[in-house]
Amino acid sequence: MKVQERFLHYVSFDTQSDASSHTTPSTKKQLVLANELVRECQKMGFDEVVLSEYGIVYATLYANDPAYPSLGFCAHMDTASELSGANISPWILSGYDGRDIVYPDGSVCSPKEYPSLLRCIGDDLILTDGTTLLGGDDKAGIAIIMTAVEEMIRSGKKHGKIVVAFTPDEEIGRGVDHFDLSQFMVDYAYTVDGSRIDSVDYENFNAAMAQITIRGTSIHPGDAKDKMVNASLLASEWIQKMPKKQTPAHTENRQGFYHLLEMNGTCEKATLTYLLRHHDQRKFLAQKDFMHALCEKMNQQYPGRFTIHIQDQYLNMKDLMKDKKAVRRAKKAIKANGLEPVSIPTRGGTDGAMLTEKGCTCPNLGTGSYNHHGRFEFCSIQQMEKMVNIVQFLIELS
Repeated sequence: MKVQERFLHYVSFDTQSDASSHTTPSTKKQLVLANELVRECQKMGFDEVVLSEYGIVYATLYANDPAYPSLGFCAHMDTASELSGANISPWILSGYDGRDIVYPDGSVCSPKEYPSLLRCIGDDLILTDGTTLLGGDDKAGIAIIMTAVEEMIRSGKKHGKIVVAFTPDEEIGRGVDHFDLSQFMVDYAYTVDGSRIDSVDYENFNAAMAQITIRGTSIHPGDAKDKMVNASLLASEWIQKMPKKQTPAHTENRQGFYHLLEMNGTCEKATLTYLLRHHDQRKFLAQKDFMHALCEKMNQQYPGRFTIHIQDQYLNMKDLMKDKKAVRRAKKAIKANGLEPVSIPTRGGTDGAMLTEKGCTCPNLGTGSYNHHGRFEFCSIQQMEKMVNIVQFLIELS
């Protein structure tokens, strides 16, 4: 099966995760794709295929030449919560010409606002209809891995042990909470969860999520004088005290941010969910200190109304990486496919960051998909095909 066909099949599955859920995986619908991948792996000829109780798929292909190193490839099944991942209606724009893309509802994706389009001139693009996510993050990664391994099996070429792992709940920071490293014992490991196919990512954000709960006092509005305390209004006061220039829309490169991910409120109770992100560990700690200090300050003004809980999600793998052999091998594979490799600080995180924290060094490779977490998400068919070749070169590299 071609990578394009495989990808279009995978995006037909709604696999959105849910941060408010306390189950693993957070949504049962992720298991539908997991079971489909199990069937595919078995049909392709993997020697061992396991679906864990936590919804993680592990598939192992034994080495046909023990002289070759063992490799692991990881991608995630879930899609982000910012936009629906259900009933996706992808369409293909052949030979993108570098101009604005107009969607059925009249909205426009312009290379002026989304310069990643300029990397895809002449390519055939898979797009959404403008109402949902596409799911390139990270079903493009799954399609690339599966296609590369399938073609390796058919070719009969020499290779070491190959292990693939597909995780749920990466988008909510829980992708490898229950990851069994004994199922993923390899010499080199990679996530395939980035964008640019010439990039090997090994520097990512330090990340935490802050949950602020505000307790109000509700009473009939007609009898509210000196009694009512509106939790939603207190939430708006908190928002106004946050650094206005330290948001995702105002920052780039290695600049950190506070991202108001979600807000809910009534008069009686309100909640704010913030993402804290920074590449610099010291500044990351300062962000958490700022949030705790702001909570204390708000409670001085409104005693006992505010509580905060901050949970770390992942750390910058650059600070944890013991050696860069996996990075060097990936750059060699990229160069062998006619591209000049780069390493760019990624403004996000991957399962690889948390696997690195667990002791399994795991840099990130690209997928040829861009504008993740939004309705203008798209994939380049040619870049996905090139990534299949890059993954195959890595497997063949002795």
